[in-house]
Amino acid sequence: MADSLQKDEKKYLFDNPKNVKRVLYGLYTICAGLFLIDFVFHRHVEHTAERIYGFYGIYGFVACVVLVLLAKEMRKILMRKENYYDPEGEE
Repeated sequence: MADSLQKDEKKYLFDNPKNVKRVLYGLYTICAGLFLIDFVFHRHVEHTAERIYGFYGIYGFVACVVLVLLAKEMRKILMRKENYYDPEGEE
């Protein structure tokens, strides 16, 4: 009976690990390509830090990490108990 339930389940695109790997490799390829393009195109920079190759990718990654760490700390301040809106358990 359990086998028939598994056969009836709908399969999605990312249920197959091979498809997940394909997407990740595609994203890695796009990131590497964009990084390499940075060596080819001339940029008009405003600040000296922008002269670093791959600056915008590094800046974006660092900003994302900072946002995640900041959110973890904010969670400690903003977190409410599970029954915050219904403290007595009434319905």
